[in-house]
Amino acid sequence: MATEMDVDTVTNPRPLRLALQGGGAHGAFTWGVLDRLLEEPGLPIEAVSGTSAGAMNAVVLADGLLRGGRQGARDALAAFWQGVGKAAALSPFRRGVVDRLSGRASLDRSPGFLFFDGLSRYVSPYDLNPLGLNPLRNLVEQQVDFEALNGSEAIAVHVTATHVHTGLPRIFSNGALSVDAVMASACLPQLFPAVEIEGEAYWDGGYTGNPSLFPLVEGAEETDLFIVQINPIRRDGVPHSARDIINRVNEITFNASLVKELAAIQGARRKDCDAAGAGVRLHRIHGGPAAEAQSASSKLDADERQLARLCELGRGRTEMWLRDHRDQIGAASTLDLDRLFGVRPAAGLPALRPQRPRPGLLAGFFRRMRRVHGG
Repeated sequence: MATEMDVDTVTNPRPLRLALQGGGAHGAFTWGVLDRLLEEPGLPIEAVSGTSAGAMNAVVLADGLLRGGRQGARDALAAFWQGVGKAAALSPFRRGVVDRLSGRASLDRSPGFLFFDGLSRYVSPYDLNPLGLNPLRNLVEQQVDFEALNGSEAIAVHVTATHVHTGLPRIFSNGALSVDAVMASACLPQLFPAVEIEGEAYWDGGYTGNPSLFPLVEGAEETDLFIVQINPIRRDGVPHSARDIINRVNEITFNASLVKELAAIQGARRKDCDAAGAGVRLHRIHGGPAAEAQSASSKLDADERQLARLCELGRGRTEMWLRDHRDQIGAASTLDLDRLFGVRPAAGLPALRPQRPRPGLLAGFFRRMRRVHGG
């Protein structure tokens, strides 16, 4: 009997490669995006790269697809995020009374969050959490069959972590995927001791690849790459309060690696460099004003109702994107990098346009990145 994945292979498919950004509980937005994409026929998923919460979404998605096709993936994602909400039921990170009454998605006035935020600046997680206990570890381990993922060629999975000693990205792909790799990708150093894999220490991958694009772009001449973005790149105005400054620094930090990779793609295309990845069609789904209104501190708010709202936001934003751009999948990019960065091409430089591969700037960039992470 054909699975839903099999049906996609015979209905003029337009394969997708997904890049899933990390962002704690805001990863429930990505759950909603994936849930809606999985409803859309003719869009098989051939590869996924994820970091932190994006890494969890990536392995749960891939495992669900292998077990039960598209509906299996939807069920797996729902079960995972419902499990996250249940695990957070006893968390001290709860919204304060004022924020609950106003409906503001923020922990900036949460006594538990403020206490821990101050404490973490003076006390190490090696003292507070010497065993590195993480309730999400058991959830991922119980739900994902890493042996099956590592042995499958049906979908490529890439998970990024940061090597503590070098500060460089390490990408774990099929054959090297494990619950430790996922936990390393989501290891915020203020909360957890570094995760050790084969004697090497790793922290959250958001510092060096959030998410890593080059495993999805390298060797791909014609494909559609979807970036599911959680952290806003641009904000108007200058933050003045201490908390707003901290929030903006958080966003800039966890977008820096993504901006670098997108800038490499942009630079290669401007120079008319037909390099690896120049023919990839770029698309982006993000939370818009509703997501931007949420404080960075709310990434630690995994209340079940908050997760459900973020999921619905993700579904809604994806529905809008499909309504406006569904016909462009397989035909053209919908992500204007100049507009994203808020700049215009300098005089004399060509506009961005699809090109065909030949060795050039971007190829060199990806070769260097592959050497960096040891692939």
